[in-house]
Amino acid sequence: KARWVVHGFTQRHGIDYDETFNPVVKPATIRVVLSIATSRRWLIHQLDVKNAFLHGHLEETVYCQQPPGFVDPAHPDHVCLLQRSLYGLKQAPRAWYQRFAMYLHQLGFSASASDTSLFVLQEGGATAYLLLYVDDIVLTASTPTLLQRITERLHSEFAMTDLGDLHHFLGISVTRSSDGLFLSQRQYALDLLQRAGMAECHSTSTPVDARAKLSATEGSPVADPTEYRSLAGALQYLTLTRPDLAYPVQQVCLFMHDPREPHLALVKRILLYVKGTLSVSLHIGIGPVDKLIAYSDADWAGYPNSRRSTSGFCVFLGDNLVSWSSKRQTTVSRSSAEAEYRAVAHVVAECCWLRQLLQELHIPLKVATVVYCDNVSAVYMTANPVH
Repeated sequence: KARWVVHGFTQRHGIDYDETFNPVVKPATIRVVLSIATSRRWLIHQLDVKNAFLHGHLEETVYCQQPPGFVDPAHPDHVCLLQRSLYGLKQAPRAWYQRFAMYLHQLGFSASASDTSLFVLQEGGATAYLLLYVDDIVLTASTPTLLQRITERLHSEFAMTDLGDLHHFLGISVTRSSDGLFLSQRQYALDLLQRAGMAECHSTSTPVDARAKLSATEGSPVADPTEYRSLAGALQYLTLTRPDLAYPVQQVCLFMHDPREPHLALVKRILLYVKGTLSVSLHIGIGPVDKLIAYSDADWAGYPNSRRSTSGFCVFLGDNLVSWSSKRQTTVSRSSAEAEYRAVAHVVAECCWLRQLLQELHIPLKVATVVYCDNVSAVYMTANPVH
Protein backbone atom coordinates (compact mmCIF):
# COMPACT_ATOMS: atom_id res chain seq x y z
CA LYS A 1 0.00 0.00 0.00
CA ALA A 2 1.39 3.38 -1.00
CA ARG A 3 0.13 6.87 -0.25
CA TRP A 4 0.89 10.10 -2.10
CA VAL A 5 1.83 12.73 0.50
CA VAL A 6 2.55 16.29 -0.63
CA HIS A 7 5.06 18.77 0.83
CA GLY A 8 2.65 20.98 2.77
CA PHE A 9 5.53 22.97 4.28
CA THR A 10 6.06 24.64 0.88
CA GLN A 11 2.53 26.10 0.86
CA ARG A 12 2.12 29.84 1.31
CA HIS A 13 -0.69 31.36 3.35
CA GLY A 14 -3.16 33.39 1.28
CA ILE A 15 -2.02 31.72 -1.96
CA ASP A 16 -2.21 27.96 -1.47
CA TYR A 17 -4.46 27.92 1.59
CA ASP A 18 -6.52 30.21 3.81
CA GLU A 19 -8.13 28.68 6.90
CA THR A 20 -6.75 25.43 8.31
CA PHE A 21 -8.65 25.11 11.60
CA ASN A 22 -10.61 21.86 11.85
CA PRO A 23 -13.12 21.59 14.72
CA VAL A 24 -13.14 18.48 16.92
CA VAL A 25 -15.83 17.45 19.36
CA LYS A 26 -15.44 18.66 22.96
CA PRO A 27 -14.95 16.07 25.72
CA ALA A 28 -17.95 17.44 27.67
CA THR A 29 -20.14 16.97 24.58
CA ILE A 30 -19.07 13.33 24.33
CA ARG A 31 -19.95 12.71 27.98
CA VAL A 32 -23.34 14.46 27.65
CA VAL A 33 -24.32 12.44 24.56
CA LEU A 34 -23.16 9.18 26.17
CA SER A 35 -25.16 10.04 29.32
CA ILE A 36 -28.34 10.59 27.29
CA ALA A 37 -27.84 7.46 25.18
CA THR A 38 -27.06 5.32 28.25
CA SER A 39 -30.02 6.59 30.29
CA ARG A 40 -32.37 5.81 27.38
CA ARG A 41 -30.61 2.51 26.57
CA TRP A 42 -29.90 3.45 22.96
CA LEU A 43 -27.45 1.55 20.78
CA ILE A 44 -24.09 3.31 20.46
CA HIS A 45 -21.91 2.44 17.45
CA GLN A 46 -18.51 3.65 16.37
CA LEU A 47 -17.37 4.10 12.78
CA ASP A 48 -13.94 4.69 11.29
CA VAL A 49 -13.41 6.47 7.96
CA LYS A 50 -10.70 5.07 5.73
CA ASN A 51 -8.31 7.67 4.32
CA ALA A 52 -10.56 10.48 5.54
CA PHE A 53 -8.50 13.38 4.19
CA LEU A 54 -8.71 12.04 0.63
CA HIS A 55 -12.47 12.75 0.56
CA GLY A 56 -12.19 16.53 0.88
CA HIS A 57 -12.76 18.86 -2.08
CA LEU A 58 -10.32 21.75 -2.51
CA GLU A 59 -11.61 25.29 -2.91
CA GLU A 60 -8.14 26.74 -3.60
CA THR A 61 -6.11 26.19 -6.76
CA VAL A 62 -3.24 23.87 -5.83
CA TYR A 63 -0.64 22.43 -8.21
CA CYS A 64 1.95 19.81 -7.33
CA GLN A 65 4.71 17.90 -9.08
CA GLN A 66 4.12 14.41 -10.41
CA PRO A 67 4.83 11.77 -7.73
CA PRO A 68 8.19 9.93 -7.95
CA GLY A 69 7.90 6.71 -9.91
CA PHE A 70 4.78 7.89 -11.73
CA VAL A 71 6.23 10.66 -13.89
CA ASP A 72 4.82 10.75 -17.43
CA PRO A 73 7.87 10.17 -19.71
CA ALA A 74 6.20 12.09 -22.53
CA HIS A 75 5.55 15.17 -20.33
CA PRO A 76 8.05 15.11 -17.45
CA ASP A 77 7.68 18.88 -16.85
CA HIS A 78 3.88 18.82 -16.44
CA VAL A 79 2.31 19.39 -13.00
CA CYS A 80 -0.91 18.08 -11.46
CA LEU A 81 -3.92 20.26 -10.67
CA LEU A 82 -5.47 18.89 -7.48
CA GLN A 83 -9.25 18.65 -7.22
CA ARG A 84 -9.34 16.57 -4.02
CA SER A 85 -7.18 16.99 -0.93
CA LEU A 86 -4.14 14.86 -0.22
CA TYR A 87 -2.33 14.03 3.01
CA GLY A 88 0.21 16.72 3.78
CA LEU A 89 -1.88 19.69 2.64
CA LYS A 90 -2.45 22.23 5.40
CA GLN A 91 -6.16 22.55 4.53
CA ALA A 92 -6.79 18.78 4.26
CA PRO A 93 -8.44 18.37 7.72
CA ARG A 94 -10.72 21.36 7.15
CA ALA A 95 -11.66 20.21 3.63
CA TRP A 96 -12.61 16.78 5.02
CA TYR A 97 -14.77 18.30 7.76
CA GLN A 98 -16.60 20.54 5.27
CA ARG A 99 -17.19 17.62 2.91
CA PHE A 100 -18.56 15.39 5.68
CA ALA A 101 -20.70 18.14 7.23
CA MET A 102 -22.20 18.95 3.82
CA TYR A 103 -23.21 15.32 3.27
CA LEU A 104 -24.74 15.04 6.75
CA HIS A 105 -26.77 18.17 5.98
CA GLN A 106 -28.14 16.37 2.90
CA LEU A 107 -29.18 13.45 5.14
CA GLY A 108 -31.19 15.83 7.34
CA PHE A 109 -28.69 16.36 10.16
CA SER A 110 -28.18 19.82 11.59
CA ALA A 111 -24.88 20.95 13.12
CA SER A 112 -25.05 22.12 16.72
CA ALA A 113 -24.26 25.78 17.38
CA SER A 114 -22.77 24.83 20.78
CA ASP A 115 -20.39 22.26 19.31
CA THR A 116 -19.90 22.20 15.55
CA SER A 117 -18.70 18.57 15.59
CA LEU A 118 -22.05 17.39 16.98
CA PHE A 119 -24.79 16.64 14.45
CA VAL A 120 -28.43 16.03 15.40
CA LEU A 121 -31.16 14.34 13.33
CA GLN A 122 -34.80 14.64 14.35
CA GLU A 123 -37.07 12.51 12.17
CA GLY A 124 -40.63 12.18 13.40
CA GLY A 125 -40.37 10.67 16.85
CA ALA A 126 -36.87 9.28 16.26
CA THR A 127 -33.60 11.02 17.14
CA ALA A 128 -29.96 10.40 16.22
CA TYR A 129 -26.73 12.01 17.43
CA LEU A 130 -23.41 11.87 15.57
CA LEU A 131 -20.06 12.92 17.08
CA LEU A 132 -17.10 13.56 14.78
CA TYR A 133 -13.45 13.62 15.88
CA VAL A 134 -11.47 13.88 12.61
CA ASP A 135 -12.04 10.36 11.20
CA ASP A 136 -13.54 8.72 14.31
CA ILE A 137 -17.33 8.75 14.53
CA VAL A 138 -19.69 7.87 17.38
CA LEU A 139 -23.28 7.34 16.25
CA THR A 140 -26.28 6.70 18.48
CA ALA A 141 -29.98 6.63 17.64
CA SER A 142 -33.25 6.03 19.43
CA THR A 143 -34.17 3.12 17.14
CA PRO A 144 -31.97 0.37 15.62
CA THR A 145 -33.68 0.93 12.23
CA LEU A 146 -32.62 4.58 12.09
CA LEU A 147 -29.09 3.68 13.19
CA GLN A 148 -28.76 1.07 10.45
CA ARG A 149 -30.18 3.37 7.77
CA ILE A 150 -27.76 6.20 8.63
CA THR A 151 -24.83 3.75 8.65
CA GLU A 152 -25.79 2.41 5.22
CA ARG A 153 -26.06 5.94 3.77
CA LEU A 154 -22.63 6.83 5.15
CA HIS A 155 -21.18 3.60 3.71
CA SER A 156 -22.57 4.46 0.28
CA GLU A 157 -20.79 7.84 0.27
CA PHE A 158 -17.52 7.18 2.15
CA ALA A 159 -15.20 4.21 2.57
CA MET A 160 -15.63 3.40 6.25
CA THR A 161 -15.69 0.55 8.73
CA ASP A 162 -18.51 -0.12 11.18
CA LEU A 163 -16.67 -1.21 14.34
CA GLY A 164 -19.90 -2.24 16.09
CA ASP A 165 -20.77 -1.25 19.64
CA LEU A 166 -18.68 1.56 21.12
CA HIS A 167 -15.70 -0.08 22.83
CA HIS A 168 -12.57 2.01 22.16
CA PHE A 169 -12.71 5.70 21.21
CA LEU A 170 -9.84 8.24 21.24
CA GLY A 171 -7.71 5.94 23.38
CA ILE A 172 -10.56 5.49 25.88
CA SER A 173 -11.79 1.99 26.62
CA VAL A 174 -15.60 1.83 26.93
CA THR A 175 -17.21 -1.06 28.80
CA ARG A 176 -20.99 -1.42 28.87
CA SER A 177 -22.80 -3.22 31.70
CA SER A 178 -26.24 -3.26 33.30
CA ASP A 179 -25.13 -0.25 35.41
CA GLY A 180 -24.17 1.89 32.41
CA LEU A 181 -20.83 2.75 30.80
CA PHE A 182 -17.33 2.74 32.29
CA LEU A 183 -14.75 4.94 30.55
CA SER A 184 -11.15 3.96 31.27
CA GLN A 185 -7.69 5.00 30.03
CA ARG A 186 -5.84 2.17 31.77
CA GLN A 187 -3.78 1.14 28.73
CA TYR A 188 -2.87 4.74 27.97
CA ALA A 189 -1.75 5.21 31.59
CA LEU A 190 0.35 2.02 31.44
CA ASP A 191 2.04 3.20 28.25
CA LEU A 192 2.72 6.57 29.86
CA LEU A 193 4.31 4.95 32.93
CA GLN A 194 6.43 2.75 30.66
CA ARG A 195 7.56 5.79 28.69
CA ALA A 196 8.52 7.62 31.88
CA GLY A 197 10.44 4.59 33.18
CA MET A 198 8.17 4.30 36.23
CA ALA A 199 6.24 1.10 35.45
CA GLU A 200 7.82 -0.74 38.41
CA CYS A 201 7.71 2.10 40.96
CA HIS A 202 5.74 2.09 44.20
CA SER A 203 2.47 4.06 44.22
CA THR A 204 1.37 6.98 46.36
CA SER A 205 -2.08 7.73 47.77
CA THR A 206 -2.38 11.40 46.76
CA PRO A 207 -1.36 13.19 43.54
CA VAL A 208 -0.35 16.53 45.09
CA ASP A 209 0.37 18.28 48.37
CA ALA A 210 -2.38 20.93 48.47
CA ARG A 211 -0.63 22.94 51.19
CA ALA A 212 2.73 23.43 49.45
CA LYS A 213 2.60 25.88 46.53
CA LEU A 214 5.09 25.61 43.69
CA SER A 215 7.16 28.65 42.76
CA ALA A 216 8.29 29.46 39.23
CA THR A 217 11.84 30.37 40.33
CA GLU A 218 12.81 27.90 43.09
CA GLY A 219 15.05 24.96 42.29
CA SER A 220 17.49 24.27 39.47
CA PRO A 221 16.26 23.91 35.85
CA VAL A 222 15.57 20.35 34.73
CA ALA A 223 18.11 18.62 32.50
CA ASP A 224 15.60 17.86 29.71
CA PRO A 225 12.73 20.38 29.42
CA THR A 226 11.36 18.53 26.36
CA GLU A 227 10.74 15.37 28.40
CA TYR A 228 8.95 17.43 31.08
CA ARG A 229 6.68 19.04 28.50
CA SER A 230 5.99 15.68 26.87
CA LEU A 231 4.96 14.05 30.17
CA ALA A 232 2.84 17.06 31.22
CA GLY A 233 1.05 17.06 27.86
CA ALA A 234 0.43 13.32 28.09
CA LEU A 235 -1.01 13.75 31.60
CA GLN A 236 -3.35 16.43 30.22
CA TYR A 237 -4.91 13.84 27.91
CA LEU A 238 -5.36 11.51 30.88
CA THR A 239 -7.73 14.05 32.49
CA LEU A 240 -10.39 13.15 29.88
CA THR A 241 -11.63 10.44 32.24
CA ARG A 242 -9.78 11.37 35.45
CA PRO A 243 -11.19 14.52 37.12
CA ASP A 244 -9.06 13.75 40.18
CA LEU A 245 -5.99 14.68 38.11
CA ALA A 246 -7.32 18.03 36.85
CA TYR A 247 -5.80 20.19 39.60
CA PRO A 248 -2.30 18.63 39.85
CA VAL A 249 -1.93 18.47 36.05
CA GLN A 250 -3.00 22.12 35.81
CA GLN A 251 -0.28 22.97 38.34
CA VAL A 252 2.53 21.26 36.39
CA CYS A 253 1.33 22.86 33.13
CA LEU A 254 1.94 26.34 34.61
CA PHE A 255 5.69 25.83 34.31
CA MET A 256 6.07 24.51 30.75
CA HIS A 257 8.18 27.54 29.76
CA ASP A 258 10.87 26.98 32.43
CA PRO A 259 10.48 23.66 34.27
CA ARG A 260 12.56 23.13 37.42
CA GLU A 261 13.34 20.18 39.68
CA PRO A 262 10.40 20.70 42.13
CA HIS A 263 8.04 20.79 39.14
CA LEU A 264 9.49 17.53 37.80
CA ALA A 265 9.09 16.00 41.27
CA LEU A 266 5.37 16.83 41.13
CA VAL A 267 5.07 15.21 37.68
CA LYS A 268 6.66 12.05 39.10
CA ARG A 269 4.33 12.14 42.11
CA ILE A 270 1.30 12.33 39.80
CA LEU A 271 2.63 9.34 37.86
CA LEU A 272 3.07 7.40 41.13
CA TYR A 273 -0.55 8.21 41.99
CA VAL A 274 -1.63 7.03 38.53
CA LYS A 275 0.31 3.79 39.13
CA GLY A 276 -1.82 3.07 42.20
CA THR A 277 -5.14 4.03 40.57
CA LEU A 278 -4.95 2.26 37.20
CA SER A 279 -8.32 0.61 37.78
CA VAL A 280 -10.13 3.93 38.31
CA SER A 281 -12.65 4.75 35.57
CA LEU A 282 -15.41 7.27 34.90
CA HIS A 283 -18.89 5.87 35.39
CA ILE A 284 -21.84 7.00 33.27
CA GLY A 285 -24.98 5.60 34.86
CA ILE A 286 -28.45 4.83 33.54
CA GLY A 287 -30.30 7.28 35.80
CA PRO A 288 -32.44 10.19 34.55
CA VAL A 289 -30.75 13.18 32.91
CA ASP A 290 -33.27 15.83 33.91
CA LYS A 291 -31.21 18.29 35.97
CA LEU A 292 -27.85 20.04 36.14
CA ILE A 293 -26.02 20.50 39.44
CA ALA A 294 -22.73 22.37 39.69
CA TYR A 295 -20.10 22.81 42.41
CA SER A 296 -17.43 25.51 42.42
CA ASP A 297 -14.45 26.40 44.59
CA ALA A 298 -11.41 28.68 44.47
CA ASP A 299 -7.95 28.81 45.96
CA TRP A 300 -7.34 32.47 46.83
CA ALA A 301 -3.93 33.85 45.77
CA GLY A 302 -2.60 30.32 45.54
CA TYR A 303 0.09 31.09 42.94
CA PRO A 304 2.96 32.69 44.93
CA ASN A 305 4.62 34.51 42.01
CA SER A 306 1.65 36.48 40.69
CA ARG A 307 -0.86 36.00 43.58
CA ARG A 308 -3.48 34.82 41.16
CA SER A 309 -6.19 32.41 42.29
CA THR A 310 -7.22 29.02 40.93
CA SER A 311 -10.83 28.26 39.98
CA GLY A 312 -12.28 24.78 40.01
CA PHE A 313 -15.71 23.39 39.19
CA CYS A 314 -17.57 20.22 38.31
CA VAL A 315 -21.00 19.80 36.72
CA PHE A 316 -23.31 16.79 37.05
CA LEU A 317 -26.02 15.89 34.54
CA GLY A 318 -28.33 13.81 36.70
CA ASP A 319 -25.85 11.65 38.61
CA ASN A 320 -23.21 11.68 35.86
CA LEU A 321 -20.15 13.90 35.99
CA VAL A 322 -19.98 15.52 32.53
CA SER A 323 -17.75 18.59 32.91
CA TRP A 324 -14.93 19.73 35.18
CA SER A 325 -12.15 22.28 35.15
CA SER A 326 -9.20 23.57 37.15
CA LYS A 327 -7.83 26.84 35.83
CA ARG A 328 -5.79 29.79 37.01
CA GLN A 329 -7.78 33.03 36.98
CA THR A 330 -6.76 35.71 34.50
CA THR A 331 -6.68 38.58 37.02
CA VAL A 332 -5.66 39.07 40.66
CA SER A 333 -8.57 38.84 43.12
CA ARG A 334 -8.31 41.20 46.10
CA SER A 335 -10.34 39.01 48.47
CA SER A 336 -11.36 35.39 48.86
CA ALA A 337 -14.97 36.41 48.12
CA GLU A 338 -13.90 37.91 44.79
CA ALA A 339 -11.94 34.78 43.90
CA GLU A 340 -14.91 32.56 44.78
CA TYR A 341 -17.28 34.79 42.84
CA ARG A 342 -15.10 34.48 39.72
CA ALA A 343 -15.18 30.69 40.13
CA VAL A 344 -18.99 30.81 40.33
CA ALA A 345 -19.07 32.96 37.19
CA HIS A 346 -16.96 30.37 35.33
CA VAL A 347 -19.20 27.46 36.28
CA VAL A 348 -22.37 29.44 35.48
CA ALA A 349 -20.99 30.12 31.99
CA GLU A 350 -20.32 26.39 31.59
CA CYS A 351 -23.85 25.56 32.77
CA CYS A 352 -25.36 28.04 30.29
CA TRP A 353 -23.42 26.33 27.51
CA LEU A 354 -24.54 22.87 28.68
CA ARG A 355 -28.18 23.97 28.86
CA GLN A 356 -27.98 25.29 25.30
CA LEU A 357 -26.34 22.03 24.20
CA LEU A 358 -29.14 20.00 25.79
CA GLN A 359 -31.70 22.25 24.10
CA GLU A 360 -30.17 21.44 20.72
CA LEU A 361 -30.17 17.74 21.65
CA HIS A 362 -33.95 18.09 22.20
CA ILE A 363 -33.52 17.39 25.93
CA PRO A 364 -34.62 20.73 27.45
CA LEU A 365 -34.24 21.03 31.22
CA LYS A 366 -37.40 22.01 33.06
CA VAL A 367 -35.75 22.98 36.34
CA ALA A 368 -33.15 25.62 37.14
CA THR A 369 -29.51 24.69 37.57
CA VAL A 370 -28.33 24.78 41.20
CA VAL A 371 -24.77 26.02 41.75
CA TYR A 372 -23.13 25.29 45.10
CA CYS A 373 -20.46 27.61 46.51
CA ASP A 374 -18.83 27.43 49.98
CA ASN A 375 -18.26 31.19 50.41
CA VAL A 376 -21.10 33.11 52.09
CA SER A 377 -19.91 36.49 50.79
CA ALA A 378 -19.86 35.22 47.20
CA VAL A 379 -23.39 33.84 47.64
CA TYR A 380 -24.58 37.26 48.87
CA MET A 381 -22.88 38.98 45.93
CA THR A 382 -24.60 36.57 43.52
CA ALA A 383 -28.01 37.19 45.08
CA ASN A 384 -27.63 41.00 45.15
CA PRO A 385 -29.08 42.58 41.96
CA VAL A 386 -27.05 45.77 42.55
CA HIS A 387 -23.77 43.83 42.24
